Amino acid sequence: MNVTGSMGIAVTVRPCCRLLVAQLFSECPCHQRRAAAAFFFPRCPHDRRRASKCPRAPALSLAPQRRSAASWVRAALAPARDEAAVSDARRLSTAAGPVPGVDRAFERIFVQGLAAVEPLVIERVAEKERMLAVEETGKVEEVEEEQRAEVAKAREVSESEKEAWRLLKNAVVEYCGSPVGTVAATDPAAEALNYDQVFIRDFVPSALAFLLKGDTEVVRNFLLYTLQLQSWEKTVDCYSPGQGLMPASFKVRSVPLDVSKDEVEEMLDPDFGESAIGRVAPVDSGLWWIILLRAYGKITGDYTLQERVDVQTGIKLILNLCLSDGFDMFPTLLVTDGSCMIDRRMGIHGHPLEIQALFYSALRCSREMIVVNDGSKSLLRAINNRLSALSFHVREYYWVDMKKINEIYRYKTEEYSQDAINKFNIYPEQIPGWLVDWVPEKGGYFIGNLQPAHMDFRFFSLGNLWAIVSSLATPRQAEGILDLIEEKWDDLVGNMPLKICYPALEYDEWRIITGSDPKNTPWSYHNGGSWPTLLWQFTSACIKMGRPELARKAITIAENRLSNDKWPEYYDTPTGRFIGKQSRLYQTWTIAGFLASKLLLENPEMASILTFEEDLELLEGCACSLIKSPRTQCSRRAAKSHVLH
Repeated sequence: MNVTGSMGIAVTVRPCCRLLVAQLFSECPCHQRRAAAAFFFPRCPHDRRRASKCPRAPALSLAPQRRSAASWVRAALAPARDEAAVSDARRLSTAAGPVPGVDRAFERIFVQGLAAVEPLVIERVAEKERMLAVEETGKVEEVEEEQRAEVAKAREVSESEKEAWRLLKNAVVEYCGSPVGTVAATDPAAEALNYDQVFIRDFVPSALAFLLKGDTEVVRNFLLYTLQLQSWEKTVDCYSPGQGLMPASFKVRSVPLDVSKDEVEEMLDPDFGESAIGRVAPVDSGLWWIILLRAYGKITGDYTLQERVDVQTGIKLILNLCLSDGFDMFPTLLVTDGSCMIDRRMGIHGHPLEIQALFYSALRCSREMIVVNDGSKSLLRAINNRLSALSFHVREYYWVDMKKINEIYRYKTEEYSQDAINKFNIYPEQIPGWLVDWVPEKGGYFIGNLQPAHMDFRFFSLGNLWAIVSSLATPRQAEGILDLIEEKWDDLVGNMPLKICYPALEYDEWRIITGSDPKNTPWSYHNGGSWPTLLWQFTSACIKMGRPELARKAITIAENRLSNDKWPEYYDTPTGRFIGKQSRLYQTWTIAGFLASKLLLENPEMASILTFEEDLELLEGCACSLIKSPRTQCSRRAAKSHVLH
């Protein structure tokens, strides 16, 4: 949108302000003018943050847009946002950023139903009625202020929270004078390695804590600067991965200028896996970036960031990378070991649950945010088809409970047909001995991985929790996962929430699968260690399912230890009693996960910035029904009753 167009919109909308005020504040005309003045004209409407002087700073403004009057008007007047429909008015904007000299607050107002507004002549009422209304308004405001004071008094911030906020703010990294993220850890007693970098996955709980606290600048900057890094050149042994890959992390470096060695400039140095242990590209970084982008828009009301041309392009590049055709028969993403939070060899190559849950969530976020036009219709169609197939595949084949395990125990093998029940040729002998007595009668979970002739029956917390948050799990399955966690509380929570996976690989299995990894020894690090950062995801899942008491119980356990233990990255032993033998202290996402969990429990309605509700249209939109080939048979109908309930 050019400047002329923007100013045109502003001029067009301004004459309608009185009508809009009459609609919003119709009880009393005097109250209309007083409320409207405070509503549309904040105390300092011209406040602007100083622009960065760095030559590498983006040309477009990175200053956060505070929640303006327009966002509240839009929330009050605009119709509810339909996740499946992507055609509301604000998506049609292609503005690339704020226009200097134009009042953006009025520029984004969506006026609806003006024909029903009564004539302004009705505003003429008796002075006595005005005074009564003003007096009544004052009394209401006084009561509300007293209530807020009582809530604030009742909610005393603990010393652990105060320390956590101080540490989180100290972990903030600045680039050209603006905050752009938080370092992974600030442990002064350990070698930095890459813990002094800003990781995309690690920053998500930090971003959530900042957003819930009202600090949006660092999150907006992070989203835009990491987007710039998406197009950087990255190679390993003269080979470049696909376009659209987001870095695992980046670091702010000072480099001397060519003209004078005394002068330096700051630059962002990204790592796409070429420096990481194992040299594995991060599959989850782009998925987390999309999820955070949606959360930023929902909590701030600043949807203009999503509508920017560069941001829309970034979303499409990530999706094109994930949705590209390959040598695979399944709708799940095929990835290598170490491509997600578990970034070392742990036997999760193939189709790990964590990636599939994040992929599903990122697809649903993208479907909300992509601007509808002729160029995006085919992409949206591909998203819907993939969502439909992915939800069915994971719900049907990854889910296990006592009933499903009994079915697997009686599987027939070597079935060659379209109607095979044992589609992946799973041998009943693969059912591990620990699983027989571990799975309770009530509850179940999604297994960690599924490949031909292989089911990884380990319980992976992040994948199962995010399946609840994103509604990849059915309501019944989501309840079953929380039932299992509650039933197996000592195994999965114990002395420190939350086990990254259960159980640990031991003995020959550990040596073969991990390659005798000295860091992933049994019940340590990724191999059955306890990670406090998973608290915020556990809290989100519990709030969504109406069981916050489980999250509150887990947070209490963590709060009693984290500060005394100096906020470690992970804990060891089967019940999480010891601080991890190689655990970094003052780990930022441990700190941020704790703070985000506390804030979510205080404001449970804010969990909606991350969660999705069940979309029944996805279950009906099977792409197989569009194919007229007699050889194509969809197994969805046979298992439809299992998926829907």
